[in-house]
Amino acid sequence: MNGPSDGPIIPLTHRRVLKIALPIVAANVTVPLLGLVDTAVIGQLGLAAPIGAVGLGAVILSVLFWMFGFLRMGTTGLTAQAYGAGDKDEAGAILKRGLLIAGAAGLALVALQIPLFWAAFQLAPASDQVESLASDYLRIRIWGAPATIGMYALTGWLIALERTRAVMALQMITNGANIALDVWFVLGLGWGVEGVASATLIAEWSGLCWGLYLCRDGLVRTGARIFDAVRLRRMASVNSYIMLRSVLLQACFTAFVFLSSGRGDLAIAANQILLQFLELMAYLLDGFAFAAETLVGQAVGARARSRLARAVRLTFGWGIAGALLMAAVFALAGPAIIDMMTTAQDVRAEARHYLPWVVAAPLLGIAAWMYDGVFIGATFTREMLITAVFAAAVYVAAVVATWGMGNHGLWLSLMIFNVARGASQALLYPRISRSLAV
Repeated sequence: MNGPSDGPIIPLTHRRVLKIALPIVAANVTVPLLGLVDTAVIGQLGLAAPIGAVGLGAVILSVLFWMFGFLRMGTTGLTAQAYGAGDKDEAGAILKRGLLIAGAAGLALVALQIPLFWAAFQLAPASDQVESLASDYLRIRIWGAPATIGMYALTGWLIALERTRAVMALQMITNGANIALDVWFVLGLGWGVEGVASATLIAEWSGLCWGLYLCRDGLVRTGARIFDAVRLRRMASVNSYIMLRSVLLQACFTAFVFLSSGRGDLAIAANQILLQFLELMAYLLDGFAFAAETLVGQAVGARARSRLARAVRLTFGWGIAGALLMAAVFALAGPAIIDMMTTAQDVRAEARHYLPWVVAAPLLGIAAWMYDGVFIGATFTREMLITAVFAAAVYVAAVVATWGMGNHGLWLSLMIFNVARGASQALLYPRISRSLAV
C-alpha cells in the first residue's frame, strides 16, 4: 500500500497540488461529458419529452445514490488523517468498512425501488409522457446501485492516498465505455431512453470490478480491526453528519429540477441542458477541492497547523483560477455547446435565455466547493451540516421571494444558495485551525 506517509514528509507546493488535482480534473471531465452525451444523443430525436425524461430519471437516482455520498467524502477524510498519522492498517480497514456499507445500501435501494420511485414522481409534476419514459429509465438503472455506491468508497480511498492517476484511469475507462455504449444502443440499435439506461448499468458494474483491482493492496489486510467499536463509532459520527448534509443539498438541487418540471416540458428541457454546464463546472473544480481534502486531512492527522494553513491557501488559489476559466468558457462557447446538445429550436432558444446564470455560477460558488474540501479533510462534518441547514433555509426563502420572476427566480435562488454556503463555511473555518493549536 503506497501513500504519502512512506518516507520523508513531501513539501506542500503548487506542483503537489496540481499533481493531485489535474488527474481528478481530467477524470471528472468524463463524468459531465457522459451527461452531455446522454442529453445530446437523446436530443437527436428532436423531441423535448425524452430529454426531460432522462434528466428527471438521472436526478432521481442522483438523489438516492448521493445520500450515500458520505462514503466518498468520509472515506477520503478519515483515510487521509490515518495516513497523516502513519496508521496504514486503519487506512485499509476504513476502505473495507466503506465497501460493506455500500453493498448493504445498494441492495436496500433495489429492494425499495417501487415505493421510492412512486414517491419521487409524486413530488415531480411532469407530463404523463415524461413520467412514463423516466420510469423505463429508472427500472434499469436501479440495478447498478451497489456498484455506484461502492465506487464512492473506492475513489475516496484512492484520493486520500494521492493516487489520483488511478482515479483518472478508473473514471476514463468506465465513462468512456458508457459513452460508447450510449451511442451504440441509442443511435445504432434505436433503444431510446432504455438504451441510455442500459449503457450506464453495464459501465457501473464494470467500473466497480476495475476499482476493486486498483484498491487490491488495501483489501488484503484482514482482522477484527474492521469492526473496532471506537473506530466504527467515529466513522458513523463523521458519515452521519455528511449524509444529513448531503440530503439537504440534494433536496435543494432536486427542488430546482422539480419546480422546473412544473413550468412545462420546454422549461425542464432547457434547464436540463444548462444543468450539464453546472455539472461540468462542479466536476472540474472538484479536482482542487479533492486536493484540499487530501492535504488538509494529512495536515490534521499529523497535527500540523502550519501545513493546514498552507494547504488551504494553495488549493483555494488554484480553485479561484479554475472558476475564472470556467466562467470565460461558458460565456464564449455556451451558445455553441447548447446547439450541439439538441436540434430542437425552441429548446435552444430557451436555454440561451438563461445562459448568463451558468456563466456567473463558478464565481459565486467557488468558496462553497473549496470549503467543502477543507471541512471534509478535517472531518469537521458537524460544522458542514450546520452550514447546510443555514444555506437551505436561505434557499427556501429565496425561492419564495423570487417566485414571481419565473425561471429566472429559480436560477437566482440557486446562486444565492451557493453564496450562503460559502459565507457560512468561511465563518466556521477558524475552528479547524484552533483545533490544532496544542
